[in-house]
Amino acid sequence: MPQVIEWTGAGPDDIVWRYPAEDIQWGAQLVVHEYETAVFFRDGKSYDSFGPGRHMLTTLNLPKLTAGFSRLAGFTETPFKVAVIFISTKQFAGKFGSKAQTTELAPLMTFGSFWLKVETPQLFVNEVVGGQNAYTTPSVNDFLRGFINEKMIDDLSKYDLVTVFTKLDEISGQVKASLIEYFRRIGLQLVDLKFEGIDTTPEYRDRLFWLKQSGMTSEGVLRMETVKEAAKELGKSSGAALGAGMVLIPPLFQTSTPGAPAVALVVCPSCSAQIPSTSKFCPNCGKSISAMPTQPSQVPSQKCAKCGEILPTGAKFCHSCGTKV
Repeated sequence: MPQVIEWTGAGPDDIVWRYPAEDIQWGAQLVVHEYETAVFFRDGKSYDSFGPGRHMLTTLNLPKLTAGFSRLAGFTETPFKVAVIFISTKQFAGKFGSKAQTTELAPLMTFGSFWLKVETPQLFVNEVVGGQNAYTTPSVNDFLRGFINEKMIDDLSKYDLVTVFTKLDEISGQVKASLIEYFRRIGLQLVDLKFEGIDTTPEYRDRLFWLKQSGMTSEGVLRMETVKEAAKELGKSSGAALGAGMVLIPPLFQTSTPGAPAVALVVCPSCSAQIPSTSKFCPNCGKSISAMPTQPSQVPSQKCAKCGEILPTGAKFCHSCGTKV
């Protein structure tokens, strides 16, 4: 009775199955069902493949395998050694979930669905099944999820936080187009991919809300937060102050002329004008900087009615919460 090689009991979600025996008889009957392809695989390389139908295995219908191993002793004898891998060519659905970062290193959590099918079975066997030792459906699924997540992380890292959240349809289309090419290289066709959810951490959610409300750019918000952190650090040290009532303005907020060195500014304790930190006299009111009072109690100041922040004399808006004074 001739040997029968057939994938029996295939489930609706099974994508790959390896025939358990590698001893194949010449004259064996290979049965390939609809939406299946059988690929002969040996020594890390795929050879002949068969579509749906009943096939008798001979040297005539295994020309690539016969040519590749015709010099091997015993190959024309029976049985010969080769792996028969069945691939389902139906369309499959799957889920993805990834953690990525934007250009400003804002964390992104994404999840959604994808649909794919095997387009080139021999290439798929070479790159995924044999190449990754993924001979079972669960191992193939694990590889595909990791593959999608890796490529999605690479693609999303090219965008900033605001762009991702305000142009998600456009971004998802670009990510899908990129993934289509990636999948084609491993023998798969990405039929569709949809983002079903995207989120970030509470800290960056607040930043996103501020960006949308204020119209500032991500770079502007980052500069503002850096200034606030710098001010906190300066406030921790009693010797860090430049003088009573004087506030350091980091060069982060200053726009410099190309080629010119950045100069830090300070606020004049007398008239609140921003002046170069190297000034000995205020260019706005003419007061001597060195002659200014050195005790905080001697410097006129006012307090924000909303947040209680100490403000320079003459301030019209609170630099902490933006409330009009």
